[in-house]
Order: sequence, then C-alpha cells, then structure tokens
Amino acid sequence: MLAATVRVARDLDLAEECVQEAYADALTAWPAAGVPAEPVAWLTTTARRRAIDAIRRDRVYRSKLALLVRPGDESDEPAPAVPAEPALRAPADLPDERLRLIFMCCHPALAPEVQPALTLRLVCGLTTAEVAQAFLVSEPTMAARLTRAKKKISAARIPFRVPAAAELPARLGAVLGVIHLLFTTGHTAPSGAALVRAELTGQALHLARMLRALAPDEREVCGLLALLLVTDARRGTRVDDRGRLLRLDQQDRSRWDRAAIAEAHELIVAALRGGRPGRYALQAAIAALYAQAPTFEQTDWPQILTLYDELLAVWPSPVVRLNRTVALAQVAGPEHALREIERLEHHGRLAGYRYLPAVKADLLRRLGRTAEAALAYGQALELTGNDGEREFLSRRLNGG
Repeated sequence: MLAATVRVARDLDLAEECVQEAYADALTAWPAAGVPAEPVAWLTTTARRRAIDAIRRDRVYRSKLALLVRPGDESDEPAPAVPAEPALRAPADLPDERLRLIFMCCHPALAPEVQPALTLRLVCGLTTAEVAQAFLVSEPTMAARLTRAKKKISAARIPFRVPAAAELPARLGAVLGVIHLLFTTGHTAPSGAALVRAELTGQALHLARMLRALAPDEREVCGLLALLLVTDARRGTRVDDRGRLLRLDQQDRSRWDRAAIAEAHELIVAALRGGRPGRYALQAAIAALYAQAPTFEQTDWPQILTLYDELLAVWPSPVVRLNRTVALAQVAGPEHALREIERLEHHGRLAGYRYLPAVKADLLRRLGRTAEAALAYGQALELTGNDGEREFLSRRLNGG
C-alpha cells in the first residue's frame, strides 16, 4: 500500500500519512458498510486518493498565496502536477510496487548504512524502535537517520522505478542485501508472539524470483533465491505442536520441502559455475549441506567449516564469524569455538547482538560450566524480544 501510494504522492512522509488515514477511514466505514470484497485494493485506492487531494490542496494554496505576494516576489517554481485519478489496483499488482520501493531505498544517493534500515521501515513495516534494535543503535539515532534519508529522497528527486538494464549492476548488491534482510526479518521476527512472519518471507521469495527474471544471468541473484528457498524449506518444522522453538537436531526432516531444496540445489550449481562464488552462493551452499544431510549427526561439518572460511574471505562479517563457531564446535570441539566467541566479545562489534551470548551459553553448557552458561543465557534473554526465542532460552536456562 505504501509503495503504491508513494508512486502517486512522490513524497514518503505524505504517503505514510495517507496510508494511516486510509486505515482510519476503514475503521469508520467498514463496520457500517461491511468489509469490501478487495480490502487491500480499497485501502490502497483510498490512500492514493488522499494523496491526490493533498497535492490539489497544495496547488490551490500556492495559487492563492501568489495573490498575497508583492510584485517582484513571485516564485518561478511551477505548481506541482496532479496525477490522474488512480484505478482500483488488485492486490496481485502490489509486489511490483514493493520492488520499485526497494530500488528507491537502495539508490546510490543514499548512504549504504541507511538503505537496509529504510527498507525495514518502509517495506517490512517495522517500527523505528524495531529497526533501531536490528542495527544496535538507539531509537532517536535511527529516527534521525530515517528522517534524513527521506528528506534526501525528496531533495534529490530519486525516481520511484526499477532502473534500466544499464543501471541495474550498480544497484543490484544493495537490493540483494535488503531482500535478504526482508526474509531474515520474517524468518525470525525481532519481536512478538510468532516466530515467523510468513508474509515477509513470502514477499522476499516473490521479489527474489522477480529479480531473477530481471537479471537471469547474475550468479548472486541465483545464490540469493537458492538461500531463501533452502532456508524456508524447513519453516514448518521449526516449532512443535505447542509452538515451542525446536533445535535443528530436533526437527522432523521428513517434513522439509524437498522440492524447494531440489530447486535450490540447481540454483546453487548455476551460482557456483563460472568464477569465484559470491556471498549468497556460499551461504546457500552452507544451508544446503544442512538440508541435504540425512540426519543431524551425518552433517558434513568439515565441508561447512571450509565454506565458512570461503565466506569470510568474501564477506568478513562478525556475524559470519559467529555462525562459523557452530561448525567449529562440531569439528574441533566447544573449547576452540568458545575462544573464538571470546575474541568476538573483545572486539565489541556484536555488542547487543542477542545470538552472541546465546551461542556462548550453549558452548559453556556443553563444557559443563553451568553457572557461566546461566549468566550468558540471562544476557541473551535481556536482548531478545521474540516470545518464542525467549521461551526457548528460558527452557535452556532451566536445563531443558
């Protein structure tokens, strides 16, 4: 809805305001008249019409204001054009608008560090507080970043469109990153009762497929789509019948989506062919090794560790180094992995990242250092906003 409204309003703040007003209109109109057959289309059309009305009011205001200006003070700035009345849009059209919105958020004129944050706020619908938590900064700091970014979009007149083929390579890396971020935000929601936000993972998969249609020969596009498919393949087994989070070794592998895993395998082969693999191809290859193992015990941990080393060479991220410790513990033992965790703590780049104390707690528990493990589980609980993860950590803390 926001993406469709931005296309008319050409102003993010105005578009957000109009979407909020459309929801308020629905709360008034729907109880009396009933929910329309196409509620998303109704809301989208209402928001866009409010945007058009606002533009028209601004045009009238400017024309009336000119009557009060003294001779010689007139501005040469033309009145804003009023878009044509929008047709009713079917919900199926909206993913294309989201892709346009993502490309706008990833414009080179915006700072690289704000591009994913803006996407989380505008495309995923996360609150500013949730976005701040994801990037380990305070809410006022993130609010200021987002405000500056939206002003930059308006001042630079960044176009709301999918770029032409010649422009695509320069924008592709950022777009891949934010689609991956969209998926991971849905795969494990940062807060709330549900572990998964399926609407976000579904959007990310759809957008990744659309991106592959735009750039079918880009190996990293294949890699990203493969990564999303193989990760989403086990979505239905991540919690038990009571909604409790399950570890990988507890999941029923017979229920994993084998068709998605097979499709991912074909994409990985394409992504690894023809040169040094990129970040997403390597992540997909790691995820595929987890998915293709008949049992947890039969996982090819040495190969996973080797792939993590390759990934670190391509993408030297502290999160990758943290994830690598899981494989390292299986290959070399928890003591070696714990020393790597301590090095990550010393560098401080993952301060406030909930999975660092959670992984540390698991390693300490395996080493029999229960008091230290309990302290680490407590630190992880303080940083975790998702109810499912909190319940899982509480169980681990209490010996479950």
